[in-house]
Amino acid sequence: MGFLQPLGGYRNLKVYKITEIIYDLTYHFTHSYLTKPDRTIDQMVQAARSGKQNIAEGSKAATTSRETEIKLTNVAKASLEELLIDYEDYLRVRSLQRWDANHQRYIKMREYVRSEVFEKEYHKLMSRLNDEELANLCITLIHQATHMLERLIEKQQVQFLEQGGVREQMTRARLKYRDQHPPKDKDQ
Repeated sequence: MGFLQPLGGYRNLKVYKITEIIYDLTYHFTHSYLTKPDRTIDQMVQAARSGKQNIAEGSKAATTSRETEIKLTNVAKASLEELLIDYEDYLRVRSLQRWDANHQRYIKMREYVRSEVFEKEYHKLMSRLNDEELANLCITLIHQATHMLERLIEKQQVQFLEQGGVREQMTRARLKYRDQHPPKDKDQ
């Protein structure tokens, strides 16, 4: 009888799975290549965590607020942008190479991270890659996740336009209920 649609299937979203990998790789990266008390460790881990957690929170919030879902999905995207800049800074200040779209390793890596094999094997890569390789891997994943989040936000906006917010859903449900259950006459 409820009018609220149960939502929150974020664990099935490809972008959520990628942000989970980004978090794992970032945790490993920061604890392997940065030294305490560098605040960048906490900043990068928190940005990676925020990218992942806001997808989950937004997905669950969608049951009662499409607006909150869109806002939190955008926060996830913004957090990943912050993390991207941290990786770029790491490479730049250490005079390490940032692989651009024409770099041979970037092209191969981009294709590899799109495969299902990558999702199952990325843990094995962590200890085999050096800091330059791992940073570029994370940059590649962040670009993919950001692209997916942009598409997700577009989809969420369309869903809002088509279905409305929870208040509109509540009003429609109440009007439908009234149509199906007219008030009983007191005289009968």
